[in-house]
Amino acid sequence: MQVNVRPYQIKDCPSILEIVNYNINHTTNIYEYLPRTLEEQIQQFEDKLKKDFPILIAEINNELVGFGYYSEFRTRPAYQFTIEHSVYVSNQHQHKGIGKILLTELIQLAQKQDKKTIIAVIDSENQNSVLFHQKAGFRTVGIIEQSGNKFDRWLHTVIMQLTLKP
Repeated sequence: MQVNVRPYQIKDCPSILEIVNYNINHTTNIYEYLPRTLEEQIQQFEDKLKKDFPILIAEINNELVGFGYYSEFRTRPAYQFTIEHSVYVSNQHQHKGIGKILLTELIQLAQKQDKKTIIAVIDSENQNSVLFHQKAGFRTVGIIEQSGNKFDRWLHTVIMQLTLKP
């Protein structure tokens, strides 16, 4: 299985939208209630690109199987060296190392952009993501209890952090 990682192109949005909307509709991985439209997804990524944040695509045999990106953690100037990232892999391709490949690339890009801290914001029910981040060197720095409500239950947010080496 050869995974190709490349920069995002607008033509990727329909496949990305499938992954995003599956997570919105069926999981607590994204704290949104309504599926995104194609226009909303395109606009969200255009905003990130305008701010010089990367969006990466993972493909196998020219099929989009995952994506990852980072952007600002907070908008105040003093936070400019801290970013928050997201990595998503399609259900059919999970547990094959694709997320690790994307995250590794994002970490390298963050170091090139002189970022110092990467934050992961994870729903506490998503223990696979917590373990995935621990294996990548992230550590839990906080839990925000009852920070979201989805599917008629209260959700807790795990905040994980990776401090980048100079």
